[in-house]
Amino acid sequence: MKKFRSAALALGLVTAAPALAQQAPAPTTAPAPAPATPPRLLVVISVDQFSADLFAEYRSQFTAGFARLMSGAVFPSGYQSHAATETCPGHSTILTGDHPSRTGIIANNWTDFSAPREDKQVYCAEDESVPGSTSSKYTVSDKHLKVPTLGEWMKLADPQSRVVSVAGKDRAAVMMGGHKVDELWWWDGKAFVSYADRARPAMVDRINASVATRIAEEQAPLELPAFCRARSRAIALPGGLSVGDGRFARAAGDARAFRASPEFDESILALGAGLATDMKLGQNGHTDLLIVGASATDYVGHGNGTEGSEMCLQLLSLDQTLGKLFAVLDSTGVDYAVVLTADHGGHDLPERNRDHAAPMAARVDAALEPEEVGKAIAATLGLKGELLRGDVAGDIYIEPGLTKAQRAAVQAAAIKRYAAHPQVQAVFTAAQILATPAPKGPPETWSLLERARNSYYAGRSGDFVVSLKPRITPIPNPKLGGVATHGSFWDYDRRVPMLFWRKGMTGFEQPLSVETVDIAPTLAALIGVPVPVQIDGRCLDLDAGPGTTCK
Repeated sequence: MKKFRSAALALGLVTAAPALAQQAPAPTTAPAPAPATPPRLLVVISVDQFSADLFAEYRSQFTAGFARLMSGAVFPSGYQSHAATETCPGHSTILTGDHPSRTGIIANNWTDFSAPREDKQVYCAEDESVPGSTSSKYTVSDKHLKVPTLGEWMKLADPQSRVVSVAGKDRAAVMMGGHKVDELWWWDGKAFVSYADRARPAMVDRINASVATRIAEEQAPLELPAFCRARSRAIALPGGLSVGDGRFARAAGDARAFRASPEFDESILALGAGLATDMKLGQNGHTDLLIVGASATDYVGHGNGTEGSEMCLQLLSLDQTLGKLFAVLDSTGVDYAVVLTADHGGHDLPERNRDHAAPMAARVDAALEPEEVGKAIAATLGLKGELLRGDVAGDIYIEPGLTKAQRAAVQAAAIKRYAAHPQVQAVFTAAQILATPAPKGPPETWSLLERARNSYYAGRSGDFVVSLKPRITPIPNPKLGGVATHGSFWDYDRRVPMLFWRKGMTGFEQPLSVETVDIAPTLAALIGVPVPVQIDGRCLDLDAGPGTTCK
């Protein structure tokens, strides 16, 4: 497989540990048992849009970082068990131990008619009170996350614990890092940045300079490994687009193409490795937390789908990059534990899904856009205004400038219209959802209404919620919104892998379902940190040290 000229990753690794620049990843097993003391460093990795289906498809091909993780505790059916399977809600569950119904992060965006600006759409990781801001031009903030994270639990137990969070997306870094972080960095489209009041470490400057140089250079197509060749097939899409046989060729200066390539994750992991070594994480006598949000898989999935040569190259490259990250951490001599999971799954573009025994796969009817439904209802009821806001599926909001009777009429007409559409599976009102008890038992058995309950936060969620049928992609026009996505109530978007590893731990695989909310309490038990608040998750037995036989 042809390697990228990864200046960003090479810089991070060479700066951190020069002897490891060309060293192969450490062996995936170790003869010594796990230490009898808690690890000094927790490493939490989220691979954006890494579904359980993708893990199952590629696990036999992994030879480096993923292979090491698979020698530990493997939970192939971890669940982002809520309904709104988007990036922000998913990341909010990983290190809080809570579902979105507690975290308050119900979606990437929601409508707030009380927002102090003309734009009433609110982004999950912004402060909408900043003058002149919009939901697309915003100031990053953690204010909407309603609960503390593992890093905050750690600092409460030991104020000298340090928390470092780096990601390709601001919402990933913020939702996993929480409200009290020592370093928090994300990619803004041009460079890695942080809050305005943060000093910039030298490592960030080095990585940014290296990435800028790399983006300015042309990238030749990658060679396809034999495993990827069978997946390389052009798929024609509406509007003259074609995906499925790409190899990440990139013109000089194309930052968007860089973001949707394996090089992007290399730069993110390089920054994480560099900060870990420069800050000597895990070496100061206290337990530290390194959080890494690898975002390229999501951009590859949205831009190319999940079953082409592009995803194949991305995941095989990520496997090698993870191996290099672990080699750097090995070189420090720190006893560290790793968990890798995802914020949500994803499904392939409908044009290729129909070739894979999914004849029902289709793009959503544009008539289901809330603006269009609202227009039709307004004409029927003799009302004026937009009436409905939201996305084509998920939370739908009724305009506030209506009488109580008008609101009731609009909601009844909207529910009737949505429910009658052949692409709609279910419609639930806020009252129905809030009257539903929090679900219990295996998450794959929950009803759609119970899944909606775990996503619903009163005062922030919609007046009613719409679920599309399976394999209906909520993108009417791929030229305007990407070719494939996620976000549904269905298990292909809910189910993700959860992989735990620590040197010397006894490896095993647990096929039964667990939840991503179980990660934070499990890691807290591993390092002996009490959970200071009531949470939704539970501790999982790992046999990775004295704390992970859950009590």
